[in-house]
Amino acid sequence: MSKQSDWAHDGALHLRLRLEFGLFFVAVPVLIAVFFPPNWMFPSLFTFTAIGIILLHYTPGFTWVELRYNWRNWTWREIALFSVAMTAFCSAVVMAMRPDVAFRMLLYRPEFLTVIWLAYPIASALPQELLFRSLFFRRYQAILPNGKGAYLLNASLFSLAHLMYWSWIVAIMTFGGGLLFTWAYRQRGSFFYAVLLHAIAGNVIFAAGLGIYFYSGNVQRPF
Repeated sequence: MSKQSDWAHDGALHLRLRLEFGLFFVAVPVLIAVFFPPNWMFPSLFTFTAIGIILLHYTPGFTWVELRYNWRNWTWREIALFSVAMTAFCSAVVMAMRPDVAFRMLLYRPEFLTVIWLAYPIASALPQELLFRSLFFRRYQAILPNGKGAYLLNASLFSLAHLMYWSWIVAIMTFGGGLLFTWAYRQRGSFFYAVLLHAIAGNVIFAAGLGIYFYSGNVQRPF
């Protein structure tokens, strides 16, 4: 009877986690993208982030101190290579898609770009990594697919979370970013490294001029 009780308990727990997971990572982003007006997006995202942080805090076995684990498990060479590669990639994309905005902020509004560079790592990269790496893998590990399947699921849902911008460029970039940030978090075991790569990627995107695709004021729904 005890084994049957344990199985029943585990089954109920997994069902609850799946429902919670689907609501948080699928239903809410889709609802925000489809029904919320663009000027409601950021308040909605802040609420979404706050709920995620509360869920993470009450995840069994999680402690905030673990975010410091392996924080220095990266090299400056890796950071330099990633920065150069990201700059080259973003430069190519902006010149191909929107050459009229290429490096415009860097050239004409460097003071505003500096504010973005300072704010983005804390206000955007950090909370996103808390939700899509720490919360995703710590709270829902029991219901995730094994191996590479978890990476692909994570990257797909990270891309889905940016559906509100209704841009295939954003979708592709965030999917690739999701794979990379998950690799840093899982393979290197470093939350800090994931945040660092995310921060660099975001700051390069804005410097190159691709920030126009991540601006709610430019959102055009296809319906």
